[in-house]
Amino acid sequence: MKILLTDDHVVVRQGLKLILADHFKRAQFGEARNAAEAIDKVQQNGWDVVILDINMPGRGGLETLKEIKRLKPKVPVLILSMNPEDQFAVRMLKAGAAGYLTKESAGNELVGAIEKVVNGGRYISGSLAERMASYLDMDVQKPPHERLSDREFLILRMLASGKTVSQIGRELNLSVKTISTYRTRLLQKMDMKNNAEVTHYAMQNGLVE
Repeated sequence: MKILLTDDHVVVRQGLKLILADHFKRAQFGEARNAAEAIDKVQQNGWDVVILDINMPGRGGLETLKEIKRLKPKVPVLILSMNPEDQFAVRMLKAGAAGYLTKESAGNELVGAIEKVVNGGRYISGSLAERMASYLDMDVQKPPHERLSDREFLILRMLASGKTVSQIGRELNLSVKTISTYRTRLLQKMDMKNNAEVTHYAMQNGLVE
């Protein structure tokens, strides 16, 4: 089995490798530190599964996931996140992820999750399944950030982490004017006036670390 580990922290990558090597004795591992490396390695090699950190430097986990699925639609991608499941999982699963789990639960669940997705299944934790069921059972009013497009959601998180419009433009390879347009749209959808309100909201709702 060939497993690509993507995370910007070397300690996390090494920890995941130790967990997985103990179970998948013949596994071959690749590593990527950021979105660009992950996409490059997916293009160059065949992988049985990609473990993707949601908070990737550069394009971010959601954008990276979409690009991986565009390049290699059949490769299962498991999302690892420090963020609460209910804030990101549905968006990631809709974008093509084969599974979603938190880093906190990875030690107990990762091996089983990999076995499931490489055999064509999808992996979600029991707690997430309960939350998703409750969304279907109840007439829940969606939080404001769920009205955003994936690109607007990414830019909201980048603004909330303190990045300027110019910095975001450079990282996403988009013009300042385009980023400003996205910012205007997300402020309107969220009924907010400035970046400070965006940051406060993102921190309150666990959208940034």
